[in-house]
Amino acid sequence: PAFDEAEKAVKEKIEKLLSINGKQSVDDIHKRLGLIMWDNVGMARTKESLEKAIVEIQALRKEFWADVKVVGTANSFNVELEKALRLVDFLELGELMARDALNREESCGGHFRSEHQTEEGEALRHDDKFAYAAVWEYKGENEAPELTKEALDYEFTHRAQRNYKD
Repeated sequence: PAFDEAEKAVKEKIEKLLSINGKQSVDDIHKRLGLIMWDNVGMARTKESLEKAIVEIQALRKEFWADVKVVGTANSFNVELEKALRLVDFLELGELMARDALNREESCGGHFRSEHQTEEGEALRHDDKFAYAAVWEYKGENEAPELTKEALDYEFTHRAQRNYKD
């Protein structure tokens, strides 16, 4: 039954994508998503840029489902359909990445929150608040995911503030 349900959902998604017959190509929408991510969720980000990205991605997702044009058919080799199905996932993943970055109010690893830095401009970690792996549970289309935190306990190493000046 689970397989039949999953197969039916995919077929319905494919039929929906092919029936929209909008004016925008998959590539155009994909490039716009990339620009949103680059401008707002890149290596250096702020609370404001992340909030902006979430709103823009949600709007782009609505636009995608209303105005994308996927040429070809479901029963033939269809690169445009394949790209559209991947873009559905990318839209969801992009929003999730922005949500996760917004939730993590620190600079850590390769991700720099401009409002979380030392006086010298170094990344400022908050290990007391963010020593966990974030696990986000999908709650359905157009629903916010649910965060579950899995503690990171280190037995043989210790966490430390990075210093690139020494």
